Amino acid sequence: MDIIGIICEYNPFHNGHAYHIKKIKEIYPNSLIILVLNGYFLQRGEVSILTKEDKTRIALDNNIDLIVEHPFRYSSNSADIFAESAIKILNYLGCQKIIFGSESNDINLITKIANIQLKNDFKVKIKENLKTGINYPTALNKSIGIKISNPNDLLAISYVKAIIKNKFNITPFTIKRTNNYHDTSSMNKIISASNIRNKIKNNIKVAKYTKYNFYFKNIDETLLFNLIKYKIITEPNLNEYLTVDEGIEYRLKKVINNANNLEDLIKLIKTKRYTYNRIRRMLFHILIGLKKENNSIINLEYIKLLGFNEKGLKYINKIKKTIDIPLSRKISKDYITQQYELKASLIYDLLTNQKTYTYEISNKPIIKKI
Repeated sequence: MDIIGIICEYNPFHNGHAYHIKKIKEIYPNSLIILVLNGYFLQRGEVSILTKEDKTRIALDNNIDLIVEHPFRYSSNSADIFAESAIKILNYLGCQKIIFGSESNDINLITKIANIQLKNDFKVKIKENLKTGINYPTALNKSIGIKISNPNDLLAISYVKAIIKNKFNITPFTIKRTNNYHDTSSMNKIISASNIRNKIKNNIKVAKYTKYNFYFKNIDETLLFNLIKYKIITEPNLNEYLTVDEGIEYRLKKVINNANNLEDLIKLIKTKRYTYNRIRRMLFHILIGLKKENNSIINLEYIKLLGFNEKGLKYINKIKKTIDIPLSRKISKDYITQQYELKASLIYDLLTNQKTYTYEISNKPIIKKI
């Protein structure tokens, strides 16, 4: 049986995700699929319109066998940390293959670039290019001499790089992405999650693109901004939080009272050096209080089970005695990682009027009978 890993955010789950799973099942009919899934605040600096619980139920409904948590502590981070933490989780779980969407669908090119990035001379080059004031994606292309800017390809490079760096016995495969992440106007049956979210903001019906639109949560953007504003004004040492670097804390303090909403604030602090997504991630780190000292290295304290079907449960029982990390349905609040997960859920509940904190502390995985 093939043990296959996928890493997704499902914000929201749409026809493209269903296609992804369907293709895996077609290529590997005798397989078990493990999903590493994050929750409330996402890698590109977005608030999820689906709860972690809803996403788990949807994944089980679409024949995912085992769903585990990708903690906020790592899943709200840069592409490299996001990717390496997820890959490490999958390696602990005995994953043999990882299958992800890719715009280029060229695993050889992706692997070539990943190897380039792991060389010492590349690290020197990118540091030099970053010193000129350009942002990371631009510095990346300049340093490797190959232009690659599509988001799934960039994340794919980070996945492969993590596999090579850690010498994991995981084989990466790609599935051709059939839509453009940056396209916010397409009306095709398969469109990006960002396109769907844009349509929701413009009151355009999205049932054509996802059958789970009844799960969507309304996010109080005004409250989100006010909570972030409160933290920026009242925190004396903003630079202790993750991704608050290079003196940007002074800029935040200077402009916060001139902003009327989150978009205003981002525009006031954005420079060539900082991408839009990086700024949004930074603001979430400030909001939830994710400190640099708690995130200097990837230190996986446990793997939390979110849901499984009977096949997934059988697999858990098979590996649980040999796995080198706590594999649990119940997670103690004593773990640093869990403390941040609970903080994220509390703030998410304020923004959406949900009860995800109750779900978090219940520690009850969702079980689906086949």
